[in-house]
Amino acid sequence: MNLDQFITAIVLIGIFYLIFFIGKIVYGWIHWDYDLTEELVQKDNPAVALSVGGYYLGLVIAVGGILVGPDQTIVDELIDLCVYGLMSILLLNVSWFLCDKFILYRFKMNDELIRDQNPGTGVVSFGVSVASGLVIYGSVSGEGGNIWTSIAFWAIGQVMLIAAGLVYNRMIPYDLHEQIEKDNVAAGVSFAGALIAMGVIVGLAAEGDFESWSADLSGFILVSLSGLVLLPVIRFLTDKILIPTVSLSDEIARQEKPNVGAAYIEAISYIAASFIIYWCV
Repeated sequence: MNLDQFITAIVLIGIFYLIFFIGKIVYGWIHWDYDLTEELVQKDNPAVALSVGGYYLGLVIAVGGILVGPDQTIVDELIDLCVYGLMSILLLNVSWFLCDKFILYRFKMNDELIRDQNPGTGVVSFGVSVASGLVIYGSVSGEGGNIWTSIAFWAIGQVMLIAAGLVYNRMIPYDLHEQIEKDNVAAGVSFAGALIAMGVIVGLAAEGDFESWSADLSGFILVSLSGLVLLPVIRFLTDKILIPTVSLSDEIARQEKPNVGAAYIEAISYIAASFIIYWCV
């Protein structure tokens, strides 16, 4: 790295943190009904901590997609960082509201996060933000596209995340919403792992240079759908291979004290399998 590259890196890091700060301000405006500092410091609210932590991590991943790829002039990189960075903030916040309406649709997430301090909801919110950040990462990375192609890939990715939530609800033998409302952290961890795994698959499928809709869209949808179809298979294999002597459903939702450790194994198996699916498909 020479001096010019070092100076460029410092400038980009500074702009990156400026966008990150703007993302924090926007989050505060949107969630105006509670004070973030009060929830984190005075009330020690773990649910809000998980939700906000996922939002920040998702934002870093999303904006990171703008910086990967071939070198450009400093002016072009700054323009891309500003334009796509602000777009990423908007899309990430919209993703959270889509989750509230279409994934955890039987209750209001803010009620669970603030009124009940429900960490099960907090970890699902974490998973949604990270998954959406991965989708945005893939949508904005590479060359050949523009802001509209990025938004289109993000929109299709959101449909896939919502579909993953519906498939997950169908494949488990317990009521996910009921378990999360009962503050079942294990149920939230498992579900968050599935959402992040879907985000990995969709994000990687969207990554790379854009050639044309006819060349790129079919492959993107094929890879995304493969993750959706294989989601129940992954859970079956995890249940039978990694923890063969017990039932994941029993450990997570059918005993007095839900087994968060088993949920971690299930969540990690989803995320690990998502990379395998992408590499193989």
